[in-house]
Amino acid sequence: MLRPILAVFEPFVLALLGTVVLASLLPARGAAVPVFDALTTAAIVLLFFLHGAKLSREALLSGARNWRLHLAVLVTSFVLFPLLGLGVSSLPMLDGPMAAGLLFLTLLPSTVQSSIAFTAIARGNVAAAVCSASFSNLLGIVATPALVAFVMSRPGASASISMESVEGIAVQLLLPFLLGHALRPWLGGFVARHKSLVSSVDRGSILLVVYTAFSAAVVEGLWSRVSGESLMLLLGACCGLLAAVLLLTFAMGCVLGFSREDSIVLLFCGSKKSLATGVPIAGLLFPAAQVGAIILPVMVFHQIQLIACAVIARLYAERAEREEAALA
Repeated sequence: MLRPILAVFEPFVLALLGTVVLASLLPARGAAVPVFDALTTAAIVLLFFLHGAKLSREALLSGARNWRLHLAVLVTSFVLFPLLGLGVSSLPMLDGPMAAGLLFLTLLPSTVQSSIAFTAIARGNVAAAVCSASFSNLLGIVATPALVAFVMSRPGASASISMESVEGIAVQLLLPFLLGHALRPWLGGFVARHKSLVSSVDRGSILLVVYTAFSAAVVEGLWSRVSGESLMLLLGACCGLLAAVLLLTFAMGCVLGFSREDSIVLLFCGSKKSLATGVPIAGLLFPAAQVGAIILPVMVFHQIQLIACAVIARLYAERAEREEAALA
């Protein structure tokens, strides 16, 4: 009974909290910003390269063919989440900008790097996670503006789609993964013998993303624009929304008869919302004066989902380790 509570004090979760505190006190500024952006990009590229070298061809093909899982992730991201968002954003205690930001949050695609990293930590189907998360993010470039125009009743809200986002996903995620997979005959053995290397890259990439994203928010005056009462309301709404989605995706995995590995993919890919995609889309769809308030729920939810999923992923990993030890 105490394991979920003690998991909150797991070193990686503490590292996440420490990273948020560090970004609040010492955010990256000036010349440090491009340095951390470059480090984050390099860590993500290395993460996907190593996972490409780790996966067998059979596992990759199996992940791509798992259409039921991919469809379940997309339905969760672009149907279930928006329906929950309509309910949460209609609560009377939320002001207009905060309610709009929460609704916008639910229309975003899944994250890519953290979804895959947590799936790997939890011993899930990494090949399927790569396919689901990448496709969700690519589809979100078109689906999110369309959903904003439809759900948020903003005539003319459709925005031109930036090819830079598509190119970024292809260059930073898919290309390293494919290159690592092509080099698997030469690197696969090395990666298998050094599992701690892949684990360190998983965790390091997430910490870098958290610090870089939160630093940018702090520099833009995050804490000067939010009262304590408003922040507590926002925290409660985000926690409730995430808890509902985690429970629903867990139940969906059971009802649809997914294996534990595939259920982990649905849990992590289906429950995430992308800060990296949400910020530029918000800048395209909303007036500049509203963007800060719109993306605040996204930033808060982003931190909460990382901490919660770190706990869940670690619990899954410990369960797998116990089962492996029992079999041995």
